Amino acid sequence: MIFMTAQSILWAAGGTGFTFLMTTLGAALVFFFKNKISADVQRIFLGFAAGVMIAASVWSLLIPAIDQAEGSGMPGWLPAAGGFLLGILFLMAMDALLPHLHAGAARAEGVASPWKRTTLLVLAVTLHNIPEGMAVGLSFALAAQHAGNDPALYASAMALAIGIGIQNFPEGAAISLPLRQEGLSAGKSFLYGSLSGIVEPIFGILVVLAAGTIQPLMPWLLSFAAGAMMYVVVEELIPEAHLGEHSHPGTLGVMGGFLIMMILDVALG
Repeated sequence: MIFMTAQSILWAAGGTGFTFLMTTLGAALVFFFKNKISADVQRIFLGFAAGVMIAASVWSLLIPAIDQAEGSGMPGWLPAAGGFLLGILFLMAMDALLPHLHAGAARAEGVASPWKRTTLLVLAVTLHNIPEGMAVGLSFALAAQHAGNDPALYASAMALAIGIGIQNFPEGAAISLPLRQEGLSAGKSFLYGSLSGIVEPIFGILVVLAAGTIQPLMPWLLSFAAGAMMYVVVEELIPEAHLGEHSHPGTLGVMGGFLIMMILDVALG
């Protein structure tokens, strides 16, 4: 069990490290572009992220959670539904308590805080990255626990990391470029944009430790991550992707993200 937990942590660290790297690479665009991202491109990025997260919630999280539960003799729907609801409640609480500010918004959300506008902007993206890190970490932990018996799980975890990593690249730019517009230096904008993704390996490893300590928790944690991601999608990403008179860019972004994540998961899995 100790070996398997160590292996799970290493695999989870590798997967979430990749997604963090993609956020960092996206944030580095601040050194090459000084202008704000156009509204249509921003909608496409937001929609794409939503599509990836919807597909990942189903294929990479909920279906494995059901399979794991049924394999242990438990009704598959129980941890899938229960964990999903707990994930929603967790993100609702974080959304209500953590001070954060979305790009383009006039007022911050969460409890009142004296923090600077730039800090609140970073926290808004950081909040989105928490369930992503949990999802990738858990997928690799699940693959490590069944290493040699079910290689498809590793391929599925790789697909999830690639999908999340792809959408993290524009997400990194979407935080560093607005920070540059707020008056921060290119170096600080890059640093804050990159650090917005550091919660992915942190939360990815934390949930792996929890799953390794109490094995029956794995189906609950998988569906927990799915519920948290779906909350972000429905509460923030899709509404923000469809702001404005024409919603086609955001809609096409959602469809494109869903399609790519589905292909990655099915083809590699």
